[in-house]
Amino acid sequence: MSYKQVIYNTAPAPAIDPSLTSGTFRLNTVALSDNVPANKVLVRVHYLSLDPAMRQWLTAKRSYIEPVEIGAIMRGQSIAQVVAVGSDLGSKFKTGDWVTASSGWQEYAVLGVKEVVKVAIPPGGRPTDAMSVLGMTGLTAYFGMVEIGQPRVGDTVVVSGAAGATGMVAGQIAKIKGAKRVVGLAGSQDKCDFLVKELGFDVAINYKDADWRKQLKEATPEYINVYFDNVGGEILDACLARAARDSRFAICGAISQYNSAKPQGPTSFMTVISQRITVKGFIVFDFAKQYAAALKEMASWLEQGKLKRKEYIVPGGLEAAPQALVDLYAGVNTGKMMVEVAPVTGDLATKAKL
Repeated sequence: MSYKQVIYNTAPAPAIDPSLTSGTFRLNTVALSDNVPANKVLVRVHYLSLDPAMRQWLTAKRSYIEPVEIGAIMRGQSIAQVVAVGSDLGSKFKTGDWVTASSGWQEYAVLGVKEVVKVAIPPGGRPTDAMSVLGMTGLTAYFGMVEIGQPRVGDTVVVSGAAGATGMVAGQIAKIKGAKRVVGLAGSQDKCDFLVKELGFDVAINYKDADWRKQLKEATPEYINVYFDNVGGEILDACLARAARDSRFAICGAISQYNSAKPQGPTSFMTVISQRITVKGFIVFDFAKQYAAALKEMASWLEQGKLKRKEYIVPGGLEAAPQALVDLYAGVNTGKMMVEVAPVTGDLATKAKL
């Protein structure tokens, strides 16, 4: 039996080329071994996580993680199912277990115990939550908002990329924590309607509208106390210009700049001085010791209906991943984007159903 892998083939210049014959990635086929080492598990990947940080993983030299090496399997997290267990791990895993896996972009992976985490499904939850609202996405939103943004009762909170996987959770957390007004920026009217009608944002602004800056000013009459930034660029600049005294800016990402040959920095930076703004970048790994407590709190919100999730599933198998990643940067998704590598069928599915 053989299976497919996606290999990092050539550096973006500066945008990702999704072609699997002449682009950033290439397809590889390898044989699946019948033997699983004693200290490993064999998993089958079902859902592959697509994340904005992936563009930085390809070329960033001075970052929180080493770049992916050309010729290596593309890095990525997945929801996978255990199909075979090494002899030393029989007490930890069994066939059919759902896990989050550091599998990379491939259909199967042989992984060590530190590369897989069993999925604990809370009441009202589902396995894919472990890669979205109850996974790194949700944790990123949680710590960026709670630890850095620190929304207080009466605050005005603004979230960019608000209909994306992280932004939608960050905005909901701000409401849960008592913010007076939560304003989201997104890239279509449908996304804006989703934020207001389904997630409870007070205002949503389509940044593609010609007058979006005017709308932002009208939506923040008391200025911005907390800003959760996923996009950088001109939206960050506009929010700096609307910052309140002693506001907190949590800098999570800068997706608008990742594929730019000349990234744009803020021109309103003097406001940081005049309004005594705290601007802090963060990585979710900074808070690893607090994961368990945060997940417990978010799981309770999910069970109570205070926290909602939305997934954007891309069909087509592993081959669909490169184009889906390009589409992620174009903002086609609402909610967490995942590629369906393999549908849940067969005997394993009856043991641990999605």
